[in-house]
Amino acid sequence: MTGRARTAIVTGAARGLGRAIALELSGRGERLALFDLDLEGLAETEWLIRESGGEAARFQVDVSDESSVGAGVEEAAERLGPPLILVNNAGVLRDDLLFKMPVEGWDTIMDVHLRGAFLMSREAQRFMVDHRWGRIVNISSTSALGNAGQANYSAAKAGIQGFTKTLALELGRFGITANAVAPGFIATDMTRSVADRLGIGFDELVEREAAATAVGRVGAPADVANAVAFFASEESGFVSGQVLYVAGGPRG
Repeated sequence: MTGRARTAIVTGAARGLGRAIALELSGRGERLALFDLDLEGLAETEWLIRESGGEAARFQVDVSDESSVGAGVEEAAERLGPPLILVNNAGVLRDDLLFKMPVEGWDTIMDVHLRGAFLMSREAQRFMVDHRWGRIVNISSTSALGNAGQANYSAAKAGIQGFTKTLALELGRFGITANAVAPGFIATDMTRSVADRLGIGFDELVEREAAATAVGRVGAPADVANAVAFFASEESGFVSGQVLYVAGGPRG
């Protein structure tokens, strides 16, 4: 497989981490299948990739819906080639303290993060098995270690880590690795909602988070994208079932 472009699916590719990951993989020569529900955001990500000389196509996919995932992966394979790299990045927030958290807030997080990673991985792995090569990279979070106001998100992200380790055990004999990247505080549109929940300005939140980080700054989407790109590469073939905390300090 060395030196040949592969098709990489990135979920949640319309903005933020997903867009940064897609751009990084494209810059390393991969063809990008961009999955999200936000068609406008997907169109912008696709344009950015094409503008820089890459190849990409966008697909409106609900990762929590089995039929949508099946149709999306099949169409991506037909248009771009078999997906041999999968980045399960799609995510939302429904933060609340446990005693106030509605069942819908719990279910939405589980559906998008955990069910979505399961459905996408199950669908994509068959192409990887056929080609005896594959890379699955799941996006977890430092919240997997526990975070007040995020019982749903923390549980889902911890589940992602167990799911990742099990994929590594089941799929390794087919030349497929599975790893997780667990970001700390990354400055994105999604984390702006955390400031809103806490009732403080985003700049104040960034300053506070930076002060609590060993390297003295918060993360950027590119920090996560670079870690994902390593796990998606040929060179990471002897690394599987691992969780890499991209958090500016010792975590995990």
